[in-house]
Amino acid sequence: MGWIALLLLAAAAMAALVLLRIDRLLWSMVGAALMLGAAGYAWQGSPMLAASPAQPDRLRVAEDPSLVDLRERMLGRFTADAAYLIAADAMTRAGDTRSAARAILGGLNRYPQSLMLWTGLGTTLAMHDGNQLSPPAVFAFQQAIRLAPEHPAPLFFLGLAQVRAADYVAARRSWARALALSPAQASYRRDIAVRLALLDRLLAERG
Repeated sequence: MGWIALLLLAAAAMAALVLLRIDRLLWSMVGAALMLGAAGYAWQGSPMLAASPAQPDRLRVAEDPSLVDLRERMLGRFTADAAYLIAADAMTRAGDTRSAARAILGGLNRYPQSLMLWTGLGTTLAMHDGNQLSPPAVFAFQQAIRLAPEHPAPLFFLGLAQVRAADYVAARRSWARALALSPAQASYRRDIAVRLALLDRLLAERG
C-alpha cells in the first residue's frame, strides 16, 4: 500500500504541474524532490508490512517511594540480590512488569534462597497480572514465607497485594501477622501498624 500511495502522490503532483501551468524548467526540481522522498521511503519505510493503528505508549506504573523505603528497611538494600530488585523497580516504573519479573527470576537463578527476591517476585507478578493474586504470585509469596516464617516482610507484601486485589479480609490477617512478627524496636513496625489501622477503619466503614 505504501508504494501505491507514493505513485498516486507522484501522479497528483504531475497533474498539478500541468493544470497550474508551471514552467517546465521547474518540473525537474519537483521530480527530484519526489525521487528523494521515494528513496527515503525505500530506505527507512516498511512497504510490505500491513497497516495497523498506532498504539499508545506503555502506561507507567506509579510507585510509592515509601513502600520502596519500607522494603529496604525490612529486607536491606546493599546486598548482591538487591541489585536485581533495584533493576526490576526501574522496569516496573516504566510499566514493563514482564521484564521486571524476568529480572527477578534471573536473580533467583543465582540466589534461589533469597527472601528479598521471592517477596519481590510475588509483588511483581501480582502487578503484572492486573493486581490479582495469580497462582504464580501466591507461590512466590509462599516460598518467601517458607524461607523465613518468622520474618514480617513476606506477609506484609502479601497483604499489600491482597489490598490491591480488594481482598481486605485476607489482607487484614496478613498485616496483623506481620505486625506481630515485627520486633518492638524495628523502624518499620509503626509503618505496618498505621496501614493496619487504616485497613481496620476501611473494614469498619464497609460493615
